[in-house]
Amino acid sequence: MIPLTLSWSVGAALLLCCSSAWPQVQSALSPENEVPLRPTTWLPERKITHVRLPKGRTVRLYFTLKKKASAMSVTISPCDVPIEWSLAARTLKDKPLKSLQWSSKKSMPEVWWRGPGTEEKVHSFSGTSIDTYTSPPYLYASVYILRLRSKQHNSKATVYLHEGLGPSGAFPLLPKDTRVHTLGVGMTSVTLSWSPSPSMTTQKNYEYCVLVNSKNNYPSLCAAQESIQRKSEDMQNKRERTRRVTPWPILKEWWWEQWDNHPEQALPTALTNELEKLQCVCKGAENVCTVSELLPDTQYYFDVFVMDKLNKTSTAYTGANARTHEEARPNIITLREGELRWVNFPDRSFNSQQFFSFRPRGLQQSGLLTLQSCGKDEKVKVTVSSKGQVLETQKVGADLMQIWLQGSSSYLIHLEREGTPTKKSPMALPAGLTASVKMQTSSAYHKRGVPSLPSTLQIKSFNKLRTCNSVTIAWMGTEERSLYCVYRRKLGSQEAESGKALALNAPCLGPESRSDTERVLCKYFQELNPRRAVTTAVISGLEPGMAYVFDVYLMRRWGIPIKYTSKMVKTRKDC
Repeated sequence: MIPLTLSWSVGAALLLCCSSAWPQVQSALSPENEVPLRPTTWLPERKITHVRLPKGRTVRLYFTLKKKASAMSVTISPCDVPIEWSLAARTLKDKPLKSLQWSSKKSMPEVWWRGPGTEEKVHSFSGTSIDTYTSPPYLYASVYILRLRSKQHNSKATVYLHEGLGPSGAFPLLPKDTRVHTLGVGMTSVTLSWSPSPSMTTQKNYEYCVLVNSKNNYPSLCAAQESIQRKSEDMQNKRERTRRVTPWPILKEWWWEQWDNHPEQALPTALTNELEKLQCVCKGAENVCTVSELLPDTQYYFDVFVMDKLNKTSTAYTGANARTHEEARPNIITLREGELRWVNFPDRSFNSQQFFSFRPRGLQQSGLLTLQSCGKDEKVKVTVSSKGQVLETQKVGADLMQIWLQGSSSYLIHLEREGTPTKKSPMALPAGLTASVKMQTSSAYHKRGVPSLPSTLQIKSFNKLRTCNSVTIAWMGTEERSLYCVYRRKLGSQEAESGKALALNAPCLGPESRSDTERVLCKYFQELNPRRAVTTAVISGLEPGMAYVFDVYLMRRWGIPIKYTSKMVKTRKDC
């Protein structure tokens, strides 16, 4: 047994020794394993080549020139990020070996790397703009090596090799002034202009494409397409993540079916079309473009590209940016506490509007807005908002309107006249004023709601209590303690018969429009039961057989005074 075990051990040792020495023998017999084979790509002449650039990796392209080539040009067009590229000329001192072993196992550029020679860099560039290197051929060059690299992220570039004098014609030409100029900027539009491209005058397969976005300028048309594609992919990924999260697993299948059938969740057709064909706001041969339907007070970036429809290439102008004008801010009038304001619309256009602001006092931040229209035929609308949110919208009429303000430190009051104003002259007010709406704002420190109004604004006179020098009138009050003032005005015989006296007493005319000599009395009244809130007043000192117009005004601490309907009463002639 011992000799058999010893023989097995010796055999295993010899096997290990031979296996460890085998790669060294193979390496000596096969020279191709000493230098790893690099992937080599030949750059064709007069053909547009698209190259993908992995991040941080150098991509090499090789080409040779014909013996009778008088000149050469290499054009590199990056996509969306800056790239580095260089061109080197490799010169061989000796001719490459032509043995079967080398030619069958090596590519021609790999043979040049192994052969003795020198390499000289003839050009280098770094950036995002299109770059062209033009020169006579290198006299001693055997092969040219083009190296491209992207440091930021995966990208791509377009390469074109041209032999001979003159432009290659693969990319459209730009003028000396490559800038895009802004001729005019408005609130929703921007007008652009640029110098014509020399390529536009030679052939008809060129056209301009103007793109607009609110993020940044694009260095190339490829960068714009990449940006649109990333936006589309982000939307699709977001949609897929939303579809995966289903609150009820039982309804998962139904949920997906409803999601697919919902029109709002589908990918916008504009983005889908832009992946295949960019949506140019201006397209054609004109070098002037007006971009409309923009948002006010927004920054926009404009790019102009010359596109070659035949070769599917493009060249970018130096983009421009502009900020649209902001909307015209209206003149906002600040209302003072308890201020009574007559609002007039002097502009006779179709729509006239005015803006006011009010800040209520006190910690409760509550207030009362009262309005009343002075014109019967004019239609006025009031809109109350705070911090961009509409709180109340109503139409202002001849009847008193009350709007309760609460919960905000400031309010914006917008009065707008709707429709075409009538040709009738506005109502005459004291001191020659004209107005359409009477308005007042006041703070309510301890109020919790809108003050109550009388159930009716009619004034009643008692015929049985009417004498030669006195009359008795009654009106409805409220459950709040308020001041009531009575005014009288004696009418002439013609006014009493025609009835014009009542027409002059419009509802929006308050006690400030009356003379102090017309005031008869003022009294406080309060009744907690609204049904019994009736108060009376005996007006004496009148002339027999004369007609009088009596007006009652409810004087309130908050809001404009309330005028009751005028009442005409005639004293008895014989008593």
